[in-house]
Amino acid sequence: MPETSKDRDHTPLASDDTPAMVQEEQLLLADNRRVLLEHPSGAGASDQDALAEMTALRDAVGTAKTEDLGSLFQQYDQLTQRVKQLQSRAGELQVDPDCPYFAHLAVSDRRGPRDLFLGRATRLDNGLRIVDWRNAPVSGIFYRYREGEEYEEQLGDVLLEGRVLARRTLGITAAQLHRVDTDSETWVRDGEGWRSVPQGSSKLAGGAGSAFRVREGPARMGTGRQLRADKHLPEIAALIDPAQFELITMPGSGLVAIRGGAGSGKTTVALHRIAYLAYAEPLRFHPHRMIILVWGKALEAYVAHVLPALGVEGVLVSTWEAWARSMRTRHFGRLPRKVRDDTPSALSQLKLHHGLANILVRRIQNRTAEAKGIEALDDFVSLLADGPEVVREIGRTHPGDFSAKQLAQAGRQLQDQAAGLRAWLEGDRDNDLLLDPEDDALLLRCWQLRVGPLRSRRQRSLSYAHLVIDEVQDFSALEVRVALECLDQGKSATIAGDTAQHILQGTGFTNWESFFEQLSLEGTVVETLRVAYRSTHQIASFGLLLLADDHGEPPPRTVRDGPPVELFRFSDHGACVAFLGDALRGLAENEPMANVALITPDADTARLYHRGLERAEVPGLHLVLEQDFHFEPGIELCPIQDVKGLEFDYVVLIEATARYYPDTALARRQLHVGATRAIHQLWLTSVGTPAAPIRDILDSPGEPTP
Repeated sequence: MPETSKDRDHTPLASDDTPAMVQEEQLLLADNRRVLLEHPSGAGASDQDALAEMTALRDAVGTAKTEDLGSLFQQYDQLTQRVKQLQSRAGELQVDPDCPYFAHLAVSDRRGPRDLFLGRATRLDNGLRIVDWRNAPVSGIFYRYREGEEYEEQLGDVLLEGRVLARRTLGITAAQLHRVDTDSETWVRDGEGWRSVPQGSSKLAGGAGSAFRVREGPARMGTGRQLRADKHLPEIAALIDPAQFELITMPGSGLVAIRGGAGSGKTTVALHRIAYLAYAEPLRFHPHRMIILVWGKALEAYVAHVLPALGVEGVLVSTWEAWARSMRTRHFGRLPRKVRDDTPSALSQLKLHHGLANILVRRIQNRTAEAKGIEALDDFVSLLADGPEVVREIGRTHPGDFSAKQLAQAGRQLQDQAAGLRAWLEGDRDNDLLLDPEDDALLLRCWQLRVGPLRSRRQRSLSYAHLVIDEVQDFSALEVRVALECLDQGKSATIAGDTAQHILQGTGFTNWESFFEQLSLEGTVVETLRVAYRSTHQIASFGLLLLADDHGEPPPRTVRDGPPVELFRFSDHGACVAFLGDALRGLAENEPMANVALITPDADTARLYHRGLERAEVPGLHLVLEQDFHFEPGIELCPIQDVKGLEFDYVVLIEATARYYPDTALARRQLHVGATRAIHQLWLTSVGTPAAPIRDILDSPGEPTP
């Protein structure tokens, strides 16, 4: 293997000013890359070679000294794992010589100093020590301990003990080292040389200092940072913190619930947990037996791009709407496929209300019928036909959730839909019947309660090994219950959410405890991620201020500083367009890799500003009305309801005014979601009176004290 970092004679590869740490990493990269090129695709690493080594070790154990047994057993366990990998993981990702790893861990134990490298695949032959980041406990040392710390990690029956000599994350592209991070310093390649980059310290969002100001005069968008061209999730495995690593590597059975503020890594943990499970138990957690459900098409595309980069191919990624619609048409083929898009708000809320779900369960339990699909359909139609009685019960058991007028209207609407369904099923196609989107969950629940498990395309019981639900706060308990019932006996699931980002009216939840009660999951532990990695301290603090007392979550810690959040006020939209046109053209010239989200309160405003900025000849404009984000450098104009779960280098909240964001908890959460999409810089504009929470911040510009 390459020489150890502590014994190596450091030979500069650049100038004499190149830091010794960087020179060391350049040498290591050159050594590892040479071996990879000389021995491509694991040549010489056959399972027969490993089995021969295991036989030799077994023979050595019989004559070894007692103090040497621990080391021999450790080598034997490593070879066992290697054989399993070689025999069962044919076709898995190979180590790429041009980007072989993303982290370097140097440790010292009873065998002396050693170098280990973390990447997306494993190579342990020909002196290489490159391990897949999912290969705990070696990776556990990297994620749980810092440079200079003593470590203890259990490997089977063997306790690994030692000291971390070096812990570095690396940026390697096209066989070139361009970044080195340690726990205390960062070096970045700049042209032909290297420069030190100041590191931000963690701080509580809500500390002293101004995070917000109103600007009247000229301003500049951009921070001068070196931005990445790929705007999908970056290489995150190197950045996982100890709390995230513990969640990722939890046992495969049971439910893992993760909450955390915007940018705290909830999606990161969920996706890496899938990758870890697929690696640790490949037979049980085969990718084709896992599913990720998200709330929107943009997040679906975002997630689907990342999994292959983590070495996982074949996981089903879908929006709830698309998955439930396909399931409903599979199980209830006699019903119309189309749904209406103008369902009254109160009716939508009622159909997903946990009170209605409870009534459905009791009615099916009390009605004797065969376990057939036609009976499940009859359960659904009968529930609708008894609409007035059903809504009266909800009014009694959940007072205050709906007004008397809403309940009366919903009762009549349920009855009317039942009559239309019965006519349709009898062959009448003249009534132009359309189902409501919420009917998918109700119908699927009827099937599960009356018939049993949902069915696959091959008409077998649908049985997923693992389920992920992201942004779960905007799912109803009924929808989550339908999805959970599709799991195998291990009931392995990861749900991630943030009540502060609950922005869909009438669905989802605002309290974890009551949500789990509705799901009959009492005693479920919710793990909290407490570090906000995405946004700067100024943006995260401003987002917290927008929520006032509505969020109910502990304040996050942040890791970076940046420019203050700024509000720009204009007398008309034309002046705002002119201002943004100048700023965006300048940004495109100075930072061509930047991507910007111009987040509007609705689609009409997005169209208005798109037309204006086109006339202003702003380059790279893209109007997003169907969640078709590009995830690349440029400027995306989009309504606020489409951005949850995404991130952008720079964000402008257009028309953050009282007209569009009334003084309600929902509007505050919408503004919070929009603001916390920003990584580096956040602006707000208003033509008219700023929204109430923004006025509150203007009146009290300091940040709250935790």
